[in-house]
Amino acid sequence: MNALLLLIYSFITSAHSGGTNSEGCHNNKRSNDYHCHNKRNKPRHIPRKIVLSVYKNEITSSTTYNRKEWPHWIDIDNDCQDTRAEVLIRDSSSAIKFKRDKPCNVSSGEWHDPYTGKVFYKASDIDIDHIVPLAHAHEMGGKYWSREQKRAFANDFENLIAVEDNANQSKNSKPPQEWLPVNKSFHCKYLIKWLFIKSKYQLKASKTEKVYIQNLIMDCK
Repeated sequence: MNALLLLIYSFITSAHSGGTNSEGCHNNKRSNDYHCHNKRNKPRHIPRKIVLSVYKNEITSSTTYNRKEWPHWIDIDNDCQDTRAEVLIRDSSSAIKFKRDKPCNVSSGEWHDPYTGKVFYKASDIDIDHIVPLAHAHEMGGKYWSREQKRAFANDFENLIAVEDNANQSKNSKPPQEWLPVNKSFHCKYLIKWLFIKSKYQLKASKTEKVYIQNLIMDCK
């Protein structure tokens, strides 16, 4: 745990600028180079003492968000299963079934949606949600990323979760102060995931977002 705390602290307080992709790579705007760091393990809990540090930056100017600039879903390993299919397989609690004979498109499984607390069996009822939405990431710094970095973020499995389609549409691109899952028992896990992704990609936050999350996270164990 001490090593994990040190890793998170060094990431938050590093002098680098620009978010990293899923491989830990990013543009360093100060030195004008592109380089990579070691992959980081996902923390199960973010200590309260460093929560404030995650949100030390504010919003800058905004440019127009275009979802097409964030390519998804992709089949990165060419096995005919794109990111959506792989998340459906990962999050299903029982054996999944595919459409037709090829194991490409998922048709059914068993998904316990953490946003609503309900169980779903048809893949058509499930959306793959970006915990930190693409539009939000764009506004909070992602607008400066390359297309490769945007593609990596859009398909980062640590930022993806299988949920009911209606819940995903209700959330849209809203931050926590505007939307939280109706399943209150998932609020703490949701906020921790949100903080982890914001920290991983060095995304900025509004003052409202900071205050709101700081108040809620203090009650999480």
